[in-house]
Parts: sequence; structure tokens; C-alpha cells
Amino acid sequence: MFKRRRFKQQLTLQDRLSASAKQVREQASKLPPGVERDALLRKARQADVANHLNDWVKSPGLQPPK
Repeated sequence: MFKRRRFKQQLTLQDRLSASAKQVREQASKLPPGVERDALLRKARQADVANHLNDWVKSPGLQPPK
């Protein structure tokens, strides 16, 4: 039977998502307009949305988004 490799993350999910979005945006800024740049910007937006969802889930009232 296989053993799962487990380790503790050094950074929080919010920090990792923010860093990922920033890094991807920097990569996209170096590219000319096109499909590849659009894909990177989409990936950055997805990281931002995931970050907002994480904030919403951790909120004390768990109120639905407006």
C-alpha cells in the first residue's frame, strides 16, 4: 500500500493565490497581445476569484455574495 506524502504549507492559501496571480500577471505583461497572454490573464483572474471565495468561506457570517 502506498503512503501519502504529507507536508505543511509554509504560506497560507491566500498568500499563495495572491503570489500566483501576481507572477502570472507579470508574465502576461511581457507577452504581446494574443492567445497565450489571454490565457495567462484568465489564470490570474481565476486565482483572484479563488482568493475572494476563500475570504467569503472564512467570513464569520457566511453571507451570500452580492
